[in-house]
Amino acid sequence: RSVYDDQPNAHQKFMEKLDACIRNHDREIEKMCNFHHQGFVDAITELLKVRADAEKLKVQVTDTNRRLQDAGKEVIAQTEEIIRCRVQQRNITTVVEKLQLCLPVLEMYSKLKEQMSVKRYYSALKTMEQLENLYLPRVSQYRFCQIMIENLPKLREEIKEISMSDLKDFLESIRKHSDRIGETAMKQAQQQKTFSTALQKQNNVNYGRNMHLGRNRILESKNETTLKRTFEDEDEHEEEVLTAQDLVDFSPVYRCLHIYSVLGDGETFENYYRKQRRKQARLVLQPQSSMHETVEGYRRYFSQIVGFFVVEDHILHVTQGLVTRTYTDELWNMALSKIIAVLRTHSSYCNDPDLVLELKNLIVVFADTLQGYGFPVNRLFDLLFEIRDQYNETLLKKWSGLFRDIFEADNYSPIPVANEEEYRIVISKFPFQDPELDKQSFPKKLPMSQSVPQIYMQVKEFIYASLKFSESLHRSSTEIDDMLRKSTNLLLTRTLSSCLQNLIKKPHIGLTELVQIIINTTHLEQACKYLEDFISNITNISQLTVHTARLYGLSTFKDARHAAEGEIYTKLNQKIDEFIQIADYDWTMSESDGRASGYLMDLINFLRSTFQVFTHLPGKVAQTACMSACQHLSMSLMQMLLDSELKQISMGAIQQFNLDVIQCELFASSEPVPGFQGDTLQLAFIDLRQLLDLFMVWDWSTYLADYGQATSKYLRVNPSTALTLLEK
Repeated sequence: RSVYDDQPNAHQKFMEKLDACIRNHDREIEKMCNFHHQGFVDAITELLKVRADAEKLKVQVTDTNRRLQDAGKEVIAQTEEIIRCRVQQRNITTVVEKLQLCLPVLEMYSKLKEQMSVKRYYSALKTMEQLENLYLPRVSQYRFCQIMIENLPKLREEIKEISMSDLKDFLESIRKHSDRIGETAMKQAQQQKTFSTALQKQNNVNYGRNMHLGRNRILESKNETTLKRTFEDEDEHEEEVLTAQDLVDFSPVYRCLHIYSVLGDGETFENYYRKQRRKQARLVLQPQSSMHETVEGYRRYFSQIVGFFVVEDHILHVTQGLVTRTYTDELWNMALSKIIAVLRTHSSYCNDPDLVLELKNLIVVFADTLQGYGFPVNRLFDLLFEIRDQYNETLLKKWSGLFRDIFEADNYSPIPVANEEEYRIVISKFPFQDPELDKQSFPKKLPMSQSVPQIYMQVKEFIYASLKFSESLHRSSTEIDDMLRKSTNLLLTRTLSSCLQNLIKKPHIGLTELVQIIINTTHLEQACKYLEDFISNITNISQLTVHTARLYGLSTFKDARHAAEGEIYTKLNQKIDEFIQIADYDWTMSESDGRASGYLMDLINFLRSTFQVFTHLPGKVAQTACMSACQHLSMSLMQMLLDSELKQISMGAIQQFNLDVIQCELFASSEPVPGFQGDTLQLAFIDLRQLLDLFMVWDWSTYLADYGQATSKYLRVNPSTALTLLEK
């Protein structure tokens, strides 16, 4: 550092000191070299000696090396081959170890692909689960495993889509086959019902056998044979009938349910299935507009509904949780309300009783079928009672037409029977009994006309028709008996009564026909007790039962008979009026013709012949008709005298009029209808007689003197009437 200081001569001094130091080092080096020089020389000398030997050694070593290399080439080659083989062996061992890990994965994946190809999707999902949890984690470092891991979610989605597609196909299939499924189920229900009925009959036969073993042995044998044949026929028929499982493959819904359950999405599947089935239920419950026109329309409607609920019941019992009893009950209650509304609407259009009866039978089979599957059907049987009323209405309309046709075709004449055979044919149709008529020889005539046995037979046919609807309604014999009697009462009191009333009011029905109608209603009234016996025999309910209703036929026929009687009185009076209208009196004649007027004699002859027809009528009816006719004739003659348009009457006209009244009195005294006491019928003309006697005798003093006294000879002569005629 001092060299660079700014001291004078510092650099020179430094150089001097440096030179002195160098000289000292050189002297030390020289001393050291001098000290080692001899050893160095000796070493060089020794090296020179060794160099020759070293060259020899080098040659020998080179030669040895060459020979060793030549000799070791094969060893090296073998060694390299051994090394290569050992590397290969190590690699093979490593590959085997890795393949042993990978092969199960590949085998499982191959199995997965195979399961997918054969549509074993549930097994494929199980295989995926094993791959993910057990196999793939062992070889997750390989690229193909990553590809597999990425593909598994896609495969799951593919399985979901395929299974959902299969489910949709399944839903479409059961929609198409629901009617066949329902038809099959309804057939099986009918077979079961037939089987139960046959078994019940067999039990009844066995019961009867225990009580009447000897007498009924042959009958029992026949029944057992019949029952056996029935069961064999049922077995053969059952072999031909397919079940719901035969018609529809339910495996898609099972697979789909399992798949969605494995995927943890079971609730979504359940909601989708129930939603789709509700939609299908609405479609099934929607009837065709023309369903009411044919029984096939109703049959197809019921078959579809039964098929739908048979499928749901099957799903309920073979799956866990897909549908529940609560769900099916709610669905059934909704469907039942819709079914009842549809049947009420469409059945109201049915005017054919045969179609209504077919509908009833279908409803019974429909209800029995679904009841067998555990669905409540009481509301359907309640509906049947509503339809029963409608059925009765259609029957009443039909029988109204039948009654009208019978009345139109009747000749209203007594039934002629030429021999015993014809007589038996008539009494086989109508319960007619008359000991007096039985004593008469053939040919003879029955009092009623042809319509009576026909009406009676039609009433029985109506009872049979009503009974057909009451069958299979699960009602007691008492209830059936009550229903039959009520419907028969409606037929008698409303339909037949209306037909009779309309018949009586028809213009072409004359007095002869009215007389025959009265006779007919009398016999029909007497036959009502046989109708009651007929119903009792059908239902096995005694008429002595407290709650047994009675037939109202007695009042019906009495009302019809009274109407006919009134119509007879009216028509008789009208006929009398017609004769009176043709009367042509010369009120100014000076003296009478000496004989009664021609119109009056015709009228009396008409009345005489008419009352002869009344011989078959009850005596009171004929007497009333005769009295009514005479009273009306008397009043008509009196009105003729008192007519305001008649201003003047001669004594000759009075005499002529008196001759006519005498003929009337003679007619009354001839007893045209037996049964009158004394001169009762002649009293119909007493007013005319006393008035005419007053003018014929001109006994005014006596009239005026005795007026108002009970013993007066002219007690029935009204003063105003006498004065009016006196003025004329």
